[in-house]
Amino acid sequence: MPKVLHGNPEGMKKRKLQPPVYLGIYLLVAIILHFVLPLKKIVHSPYNYTGVLFLGIGIWLNIWADSLFKRKNAPVKAFEKMNYFISGGPFRFSRNPMYLGMVLILSGVAVLLGNIISFIVPIGFFITMNIVFISYEEKALEETFGTKFFDYKKRVRSWL
Repeated sequence: MPKVLHGNPEGMKKRKLQPPVYLGIYLLVAIILHFVLPLKKIVHSPYNYTGVLFLGIGIWLNIWADSLFKRKNAPVKAFEKMNYFISGGPFRFSRNPMYLGMVLILSGVAVLLGNIISFIVPIGFFITMNIVFISYEEKALEETFGTKFFDYKKRVRSWL
């Protein structure tokens, strides 16, 4: 019987939604909250346009990290068995550059919207990614790559 990675196999079956779907849901929530609960605006024009910078960096970070997976023909989807350990590129400064990119995208939207309620969304996404994905992925990396991953984990922070 093959070794099951990522902890609880039943939990894996329940997690069919991938991180980009969560990103889409959280983006939608941010926009809806902005209009439904128009609380105090804390970032005013023209400063709110700096959100485009966060958006751009977040998108670029995701594309960069994704390209490394594709170059090595490694699975990028959460909960797939990993066949290659990537520690270069954006993985030199973050163990989770794609999730970091998604938080930056949500932060960029929050800055663009400027409404205080919008800033809750990236925080919620950050917490969700830690609970739903990162804990399982890191356990799988430990099981698959052992000391190579432990050494990497000592050198590189989870987010930044």
